[in-house]
Amino acid sequence: MDLAKNGELLRALRKAKGLTQKDVAERLGVVAKTVSKWETGHGFPDVSLLSQLADVLGVNERSLINGCLNENKKQVMNIKQTKFYLCPSCGGFFSGVGDCSIFCCGKLLEPLRATPFDEEHALTITEVENDYYIEFNHEMQKEHFISFLSYVGFDRILTLPLYPEQSVALRIPKVYNGKLFFYCTNHGLFEYPLHRKR
Repeated sequence: MDLAKNGELLRALRKAKGLTQKDVAERLGVVAKTVSKWETGHGFPDVSLLSQLADVLGVNERSLINGCLNENKKQVMNIKQTKFYLCPSCGGFFSGVGDCSIFCCGKLLEPLRATPFDEEHALTITEVENDYYIEFNHEMQKEHFISFLSYVGFDRILTLPLYPEQSVALRIPKVYNGKLFFYCTNHGLFEYPLHRKR
């Protein structure tokens, strides 16, 4: 561990938040001199303070330990590169465009891999005015249900959560040449292409 590098990061993060060493110290229950020692590379926070310090500075613990933020290269946002993430502990779901690190319940989440829908996960789409009316013939029990549907078009992402014992019938605005993604709690992420009818 390079304490000087860690200290520089701590100082930069603190200043970016507009905090003084005293502000950080008060939030952690230590003295300002302790924060000064960390920032000058003469020590490192105790492991018992690391999570709280990460929260105060708005980063994850790994960044504090590594002494760098590991920022992604600047990207032009391409919605076609949307990735979906699901936390196995709490069931929370997230989406991100491009390369990103998503953490939940203290764990780094891996992006889900979408597969083409199958007969068991078929859906019916009817065009109603300027909307799609989508119906699934899928059970919606606590042990097995569709937990979210997301549709990704060329200029937008719309994600809708679904719940057990809810009927799976949705109405969403039309987007041509996009994709629907939906997550089955037992079988994973599926995709369904939307094509313009001629």
